[in-house]
Formats: sequence, structure tokens, C-alpha cells
Amino acid sequence: MSFSIILLIIFASLFLFALASYAAFLMFKLRNQTINMKLIEEEHKHQQIVRDLKAVDSIVLITKAINEKQCDISEGCWRLSVLMESLPQHSEELNIKFPAIFKLYSEISHMPILEARKQLSKKDRLALDLERMGIEQELESAVYSDVADLLPFVKSLQKELNQQKK
Repeated sequence: MSFSIILLIIFASLFLFALASYAAFLMFKLRNQTINMKLIEEEHKHQQIVRDLKAVDSIVLITKAINEKQCDISEGCWRLSVLMESLPQHSEELNIKFPAIFKLYSEISHMPILEARKQLSKKDRLALDLERMGIEQELESAVYSDVADLLPFVKSLQKELNQQKK
């Protein structure tokens, strides 16, 4: 065997070794990246469950307050609607199952609150209050029915989220 052939075999072997080493390095890097992505995804899922549990806990409290008449149904429906819409996996289902809550909210959502309400004249506030009370009276029985059905539904959702959290 000539010296040039031996030299060519050595360079080819070194070149193949370098390529194999680089491929192994890339495979190791890809494996680490995949593991990191799974960890980030799991953390994101955990954070979403914690946010959902917080919203569900608030829904339970507001639902109980409405049932016990410690909270106006319009204020309760406003808060419940916002909280239920914050549950991305369940918002559409909740909207379908509890239409009276969302209907009352949609009927009063245009009404100013807090500082904007304080800026209104007494006459305008009275007119809005009368409008709100009329809507409340019209939807009261349907809202109380929805609220009564909402509590067991949300309790089961709470239990499901607590199991996912573990």
C-alpha cells in the first residue's frame, strides 16, 4: 500500500469521525432541547391550571353569594361572566349551559360602573338603575336556575382541576 493511500484513508477516517462527532453533538443538543420544551410546556400547563382553579374558586364564592342573596344578581352575573370567559377550555360550554347569566351580563354590560357611573347625573343613574332592575326582574328566575345548576358543575370542574394539578 502506498503512502498516499494510507494518508487518504487516515484523512477520510478523521473526516468521518468529525462528522459522526458533530452528528452526536447535534443529537445530544436536540434531546436536551426536547426535554426543556417538555418542561416548559408542563410548567405552562401547571400555571394555567392554577389560574383556572383561582377563577373556579371565585365562581364558587360568587355563586354561593348569589344563592344566599348576599350579592345583586346583576353584579354577580357580571363577575361570573367575566370569570367563566377566562376559562379558555370551558368558556363555550359554560356559555351554552348557563345562558341566563350571560344574557343578563350582555344586557347590562353597556352600563357604566365605578367612576364613569359617578360622572352621570342623578337622572341618568336613576334611568340606568330602572333599566337594570327591569332586566333583573325579567331574568331573575332563569338566573337563579342557572346559578343553582352552576354550583355542582363548577365543583366537579374544581375537583377535575385539582386532580390535574397533582
